[in-house]
Amino acid sequence: MSHSATRSFEWGLGLSEIKGLDGRTTGTEIARIGHMLAHEKLDVYQCAIQFLALAARLVDGLPKGQAALSDQLRRAALSISSNIAEGSGKPTTADRKRFAGIARGSAMECGAILDACRVLGIAEESILREGKQLLVRIVSMLTKMCR
Repeated sequence: MSHSATRSFEWGLGLSEIKGLDGRTTGTEIARIGHMLAHEKLDVYQCAIQFLALAARLVDGLPKGQAALSDQLRRAALSISSNIAEGSGKPTTADRKRFAGIARGSAMECGAILDACRVLGIAEESILREGKQLLVRIVSMLTKMCR
C-alpha cells in the first residue's frame, strides 16, 4: 500500500466517507462548494464540530452558578476538533496518532461532564442523550485512529 493510500485509510479520507453537517452532502458536492482542508474531510472532524455546536447549546441552557462546568465543557469540546485538525497536519504517523489520542481524551472528558450534568439534573435529557451518542461515535473513530 502506498503512503498516500495508507494515510487515507488511517484517517478516513475516502470521498465516499465525506459527509456534511446535515448528513446529506456527498463528497462530490463538497468538492464543488470550494476548497477544503484535509481535516474537514474527516467524518470524525465533522462529528466533533457537531458536538461542539451541541455543547454550546447545552452550555447556554445551564443555570447560573455553573460557570466552571460550562467553561470546562467549552474547552474540552473545542479541544476535540482542534486536536483532530492539528493531528491531520502532522507529517508522521506517530504524531497523528498522538493527537488522535489527545482528542480522544478530550471526548472522554466531555462524556464525564455530560454525566455530571445528568446527575446534577441541570440539562435537558434529550441534549445529553444526543451528545453522548455523538461522543460514543467520536471516541470509536478516534480509538481506531490511535492504533
